[in-house]
Formats: sequence, C-alpha cells, structure tokens
Amino acid sequence: MIALQGITKSFKVARRTAGVRQAVKALFAREHTIVEALHNISFEISPGEIVGYIGPNGAGKSTTIKVMSGILVPDNGTCKILGYTPWQDRAAYVRNIGVVFGQRTQLWWDVPVIDSFGLLRDIYKIPGDVYRANLAMLTESLALTDIVQTPVRQLSLGQRMRCEIAASLLHDPKILFLDEPTIGLDAASKIAVRQFIKRINKERGVTVILTTHDMNDIEALADRILMIGKGTLLYDGTLNDLRSRFGSKRIVTVDYREHYEPVPIDGVTCLSWSPERAVYSMDIEVTPVASVIARLSEQVEVVDLEVGTTPVEELVLELYKEHRI
Repeated sequence: MIALQGITKSFKVARRTAGVRQAVKALFAREHTIVEALHNISFEISPGEIVGYIGPNGAGKSTTIKVMSGILVPDNGTCKILGYTPWQDRAAYVRNIGVVFGQRTQLWWDVPVIDSFGLLRDIYKIPGDVYRANLAMLTESLALTDIVQTPVRQLSLGQRMRCEIAASLLHDPKILFLDEPTIGLDAASKIAVRQFIKRINKERGVTVILTTHDMNDIEALADRILMIGKGTLLYDGTLNDLRSRFGSKRIVTVDYREHYEPVPIDGVTCLSWSPERAVYSMDIEVTPVASVIARLSEQVEVVDLEVGTTPVEELVLELYKEHRI
C-alpha cells in the first residue's frame, strides 16, 4: 500500500549571528546553511497496519508525513501510495487519505463544527448517503453529539481533536496520517482517541501512520515501530522485537514499611526512592531478580513487590544511545 524508496529532503535555512551589525549585514548578504531533513528513507507498509513513527524533535517525522501526504516534494527518491505519487497526483490521491496535525486545524474557526463537516463534504464530493452514515458513526463513536453545533473556537483541545479526527474520516479514507494526535490532551481524551483509532482499524481496515512522543500511544496502538533520527531510519520492527533486543532489563518496584535510606545493591540502579517505595533497574544476566528481592527483604519490611519489563521510553532511549542520537 505504501512504498518509499530513497527519499531525501533538504531545506535552506537562513543563518546569522546576534547583533545590530549582523542584522544590517543580513539585509544585503544573507547567509544560508543546508539542513538535510531526510536522508535515504525507505520502508513499506501493508494494508491494515498501525505503524508508530517515532524519533526526537527535529528527526524528520513531520517532514516524512508531509511528503507522504503530498504537501512536500522530496529532492530525490520515489514514493508510491495506493498507486499514486502524492505530490504529482494530489487531487485524486487526497480522496484516499485523512490527515490530522495535532497543532493545526482543518476546521473553520468561527463556524459550528457541523458546518465545517458540511464544507468538507462538498470539497470531497461525498455522496449524501455515505456522508450521513459516516457522520452518524463518527458522532456516536467520538461523542460529538453535544458539540457539533458549537463554533470550533469555543471547544476545548480534547473536543477539537476528536472533531479533527472525525473530519479526516468523513470521506472514508484508506489511510490515516496522525501527527501528534494526543498532544496536550487529558488522560480521558487520550484513551477515547486510542480506542477509536483501534476501532476504525479493526472494523474498516484503515491503515494508520502515527507520529507521537507519547510512548503510551505507541504501546497501546502500534503493531510496528519505525524510528528515525537525524533524518535517517534507525529501526524497523515490532515492539516485542525491541523488547527482545534489550530483554535482559527488569524493573523491580517495592513497597515497604517506612525506611529512610536507600538499600544499596551491587550491580543495580535505584531509579527512585521514598520512605515507602523504591524502584530499581537491573540486568538479570548480571544480577538475578531473586538476589535483589533477598537483599531488600533483609533490609526493609516488604509490603508489596512487582517485577516488570523496561518501560517503552527506556527501550527507545537505549536505541537512541546505540545510535548516539
């Protein structure tokens, strides 16, 4: 469904140092530097996948999404999505995709949400019966009944984001690009958005490409992870594969009766300590969990204890370190 091969994209960025003299000089002779946002990006995505596209700020995630949605034209490389080249076949191509940018809106700010939906119906030339069926499904699934008559500017961030997702799906797209869809949302709104994404993927087979810094989104949704750093693709695999790669790490969380000094354990890192709870990180190939538990039991009165795998954030951080990002 999606095939990128050797995509490269650079930007010319103006550069000058601080000071009035440099500002005047820049009026007549502006200096520029070339920033390579994407370097030889290649991957394929099959129909029905949910792919998490992750990386640090400035890594090239949004640039890739903009190339894939036809907003940007790459310097080199090929991109075929649903048989289209996005920036060449834009009018026909965009009928098959939905795009949500977390910090930008496709809704009209001063009119009720339902009027924006109506305008999008006309733009995409959605048949009346399809529009009504999709509007009913989206309004119910995303709990929009009480807010569709409200102007967009009066909505909370969570309400607007749910409307943005609905707007991107009115025309039955085959692919949904989500760029930071849960940024700034409260816990309840995040859960609602995640549940809906999983539903449309399962029931309608919508392929989802998700960029986010929230690793909980990735863990809850993504079947596969693509990680980019400094414009280069660093990792392509499942979350389970990533866990296996750093699989010897364990996290031990212990609750105990009040104890005001951390218990030192050789080969083990204490991530946090309070008078009633501590969190330890270890490599079980070096230090067995049983020995850690025994050492803790000697020093504190254990109330509860939990052994877990390394959080996704730490796995990604290990991968960053491996590539020196």
